Amino acid sequence: MNGGVNGVALAVFIFFFVAVTVMGFLAARWRAAENANNLDEWGLGGRSFGTWITWFLLGGDLYTAYTFVAVPAAIYATGAAGFFAVPYTILVYPLIFTFLPRLWSVSHKHGYVTTSDFVRGRFGSKGLSLAVAITGILATMPYIALQLVGIQAVLDVMGVGGGENTNWFIKDLPLLIAFGVLAAYTYSSGLRAPALIAFVKDTLIYIVIAVAIIYIPIKLGGFDDIFSAANDKFTKAGAGGLAPAAEGQWAYGTLALGSALALFMYPHSITATLSSRSREVIRRNTTILPLYSLMLGLLALLGFMAIAAGVTVENGQLAIPQLFEDMFPDWFTGVAFAAIGIGALVPAAIMSIAAANLFTRNIYKDFLRPNATAEEETKVSKLVSLLVKVGALIFVLGMDKTVAINFQLLGGIWILQTFPALVGGLFTRWFHRWALLAGWAVGMVYGTWKAYDTPSGTQKHFGNTADVPGIGEIGYIGLTAFVLNVVVTVVLTLLLRAVKAPDGVDETSSADYKADAGDPGVRTDLPPATAGAPGAH
Repeated sequence: MNGGVNGVALAVFIFFFVAVTVMGFLAARWRAAENANNLDEWGLGGRSFGTWITWFLLGGDLYTAYTFVAVPAAIYATGAAGFFAVPYTILVYPLIFTFLPRLWSVSHKHGYVTTSDFVRGRFGSKGLSLAVAITGILATMPYIALQLVGIQAVLDVMGVGGGENTNWFIKDLPLLIAFGVLAAYTYSSGLRAPALIAFVKDTLIYIVIAVAIIYIPIKLGGFDDIFSAANDKFTKAGAGGLAPAAEGQWAYGTLALGSALALFMYPHSITATLSSRSREVIRRNTTILPLYSLMLGLLALLGFMAIAAGVTVENGQLAIPQLFEDMFPDWFTGVAFAAIGIGALVPAAIMSIAAANLFTRNIYKDFLRPNATAEEETKVSKLVSLLVKVGALIFVLGMDKTVAINFQLLGGIWILQTFPALVGGLFTRWFHRWALLAGWAVGMVYGTWKAYDTPSGTQKHFGNTADVPGIGEIGYIGLTAFVLNVVVTVVLTLLLRAVKAPDGVDETSSADYKADAGDPGVRTDLPPATAGAPGAH
């Protein structure tokens, strides 16, 4: 690393940061409704986004600063095993093509804002809805923290904040400023802010990757030399070369499959989805979002380039920022760092909004203030979005960065356990609500225990791959927990239906799952207070 501050890169970074900050505040006036005091407006952008806005929003939501830093960092540290992120993003789009349009339709019909709203309305169970809401909030918190880690990595490489002996306040001041700005415009503009900023974020990322994939290999002598250097490193390290060893293939495959199943269980993914204006927008997006997978594959190659460039860092998360610092002219380094920094702001904003909506609709309104007005819900959600970001900031500043990463991996295990209730509920009412709750509990307990009992690469706990019971292979803990979840749900459903255990009231009908915005009876002005009321008890 350089000893001082890279002034040119910092100036470019600040320019883009100020530009998106202005955009974030101006977004409050973009497509503004007459009455913005409801969650449809603040938390879902008025449910008005078309194909391209939704595409940029979902891309900005799913391909984060952490993706930009961590995927090539995994390649840098482990070789081709780190490429599991690429096939899982290929698997996920045919999967979501089958269920996201159904979720959009029923949510639009009934005014659902969160996945827990749907689960409550479908199964008539506030307990199951609460379980889904708590899981979503817990899984989202470390994800937000990792976006701040991405910003911090860029600031560290630029030399901003001083060295390790610098006063903590001075050292963390740039991150505190970035957090304050993010919190302010999210509070003011809601989902419209990240939707508008996502255009800038994705454009910068595509430019940086396009330049990097051409410019850096030319400087390093071509891809032959890059792959040769990477192969030499992993051969000398006893890893057998670039490709994962045979014993790692189950881990690779189950990680890809489990991650694909989990990705659109995250609240922020659903928030971006429900903000679109029609069912057809969702269907189109599942066909064009794979363009981001192409980008991700090229991005992953930066890990091999960092090896060939001789990048040496104690923290692997700094490998790619350091590669940019070493390879690019200072001004373009600033552009690359701005892409990473803005790539953190967009998803962090959406994640905090999604977590706040879950708390407001499915904890505050369902259990604390059943008669809360739409305006009160909006105020609570705005305040909670601030508290969520404060919690993530404290997490980043107060704990080791590897702990944040491990908790994010644990969050992936947790969020996967909501799949049977959400996706299963979109296609069938056969599962019993008590069985779904029991299956969720078993998956959560097993996944948490097994992860805690498994060492990761940097800690004694919270690994994400372990022995699969009865198979003798190493696999993704989250997928094993998910299988146990499904087995318990099916067996208990059979038992509960056999003894005729009381079922909840389903407030949806089969036609709701195919409804579109222009269909008769589908309202776009449903106040949040009406969603789920009759069958929610």
